[in-house]
Amino acid sequence: MSRALVVQHIRCEPPGTFADVLGRHGITVDTVELDEGDELPDWRDRDLVVVMGGPMGVNDEAAHPWLAAEKRWIEAAVRAGTPYFGVCLGAQLLAASLGAQVRTGPVPEVGVLPVALTADGLADPVLAVLGAQFPALQWHGDTFDIPAGAICLGQSPAYPHQALRFGALAYAVQFHLEVTEQMFAQWQRVPAYAASARAVLGPAGFDDLAAAFRAHREAMTQSADRMFAAWLRQVARGKARQRARGETRQRGAG
Repeated sequence: MSRALVVQHIRCEPPGTFADVLGRHGITVDTVELDEGDELPDWRDRDLVVVMGGPMGVNDEAAHPWLAAEKRWIEAAVRAGTPYFGVCLGAQLLAASLGAQVRTGPVPEVGVLPVALTADGLADPVLAVLGAQFPALQWHGDTFDIPAGAICLGQSPAYPHQALRFGALAYAVQFHLEVTEQMFAQWQRVPAYAASARAVLGPAGFDDLAAAFRAHREAMTQSADRMFAAWLRQVARGKARQRARGETRQRGAG
């Protein structure tokens, strides 16, 4: 049975719908909560890594010193071929760990908004299951450049970099599809999240955002399920290829 490590940066941003997909595939899940003092285990002891979002930025190391170690950990794991899936902050962390710049964007992107796949995204075995365009929950003010060797898979009118792939098994998305109703209700009680919604959308910002979320929740949940299941299939194919190469080397050595 495979073991997944879920890395969280705030308790109200768990894997949501992705957890259901992991369970359906019989994958054991271990979780670390970095903002509460948990330490990252040896990445070699896990078969895949899922890194979630959070209210901090990748460059906020003065306030959150553990970010520096997390970025080094991610770089080592991903460059070694460990399957990786990052969401929002998890996407920015992947980009930063691979040497790309992460910075504040021109305007915050908050709302349920359309994301379109690039030509590479439409040809990608994981992101292509979402279709050419789909609604996604956006809640970020930072953006990332595409690291050397990576491919941009998605874009929005405000932000050209919405999804990326590095190698065959490291994926990351700036947007949220995994959010459940329970998670969204918890976000409303996080002062930083409520304040950002009001700042971008006005005094009734969170109410308007909640209405949009409810209207698109089912479609986003279905997208999350399809996308994450496609990633797990890609991971399984990658591991099968690794085993086949190992068996070929053994026969050659014999």
